[in-house]
Amino acid sequence: MVQSIGSTNYTATDLDRFAQELNRDGICVIRALFDRKLVSEWAQAFEKLFRERQNQPGGLAPRELARYYLTLPWVPPFANAEVFANPTILGVLDRVFAQEYLMVQLGADIPVQGSDYQETHRDFRPLFSDQIVTPLYALAVNFPLVEVTPENGPFQMARGTHVLPRDEALFKIATGEIPMESFYMQPGDVIIRTPLALHRGSPNKTCQARPMVVMGYVMHWLHTAKVDLTLQRDYYETLPEKIKQLLRCQVVEQLPKEKVETYVNFKY
Repeated sequence: MVQSIGSTNYTATDLDRFAQELNRDGICVIRALFDRKLVSEWAQAFEKLFRERQNQPGGLAPRELARYYLTLPWVPPFANAEVFANPTILGVLDRVFAQEYLMVQLGADIPVQGSDYQETHRDFRPLFSDQIVTPLYALAVNFPLVEVTPENGPFQMARGTHVLPRDEALFKIATGEIPMESFYMQPGDVIIRTPLALHRGSPNKTCQARPMVVMGYVMHWLHTAKVDLTLQRDYYETLPEKIKQLLRCQVVEQLPKEKVETYVNFKY
């Protein structure tokens, strides 16, 4: 069986390989999954949204110097089941998650000119302790709205650190035993990663923002107080039942005109 939406077709064997990489390294890269035209539509809509949020009190969550996070509204082009319920992405998640899972987050991380290296961090606490390695229970799916280059703040991650105690992993990064790897991406490329792997943002030295979409998926029992999905009822009711069951969301009659970001504390 072949899964496709962009310019590259992926087979069940490919999905098995992505799942193996995700479990082993904490990350997999899926090239050219989304069509560039789709990503361009997102980029244009995002640019307008980012300007609006900059002028709203609390419209952006700070992510250290010259770096921000915002929640994307469930309106076109962002409300797109071909993206958040993409069969290739879900095919990988089906192979990694041991139980039913839910989508809980749709947002974007945005370093702008003047940003620096983030502190190396995790986005989630371990379920129990650093000494107990658990199956993957939360995953972030990222895709950029512009090309990611060495100059505009590539995401950096240390492979395999999701299965190490934090202090041991930081020591191995500091000594160079485990490199902090930069991930360069084209529009249409997708990363799936565990938030438990140690990672950081790097400086954006250009005059253009570098938005990276983040879609969050978790095992059905995981509490996610910091992030939320809010869908307008008329859109929600058009979704197939299987898609509705994928979403942990609040359904409202009308989306709020302004959004105050609550996902402020993000590092562990």
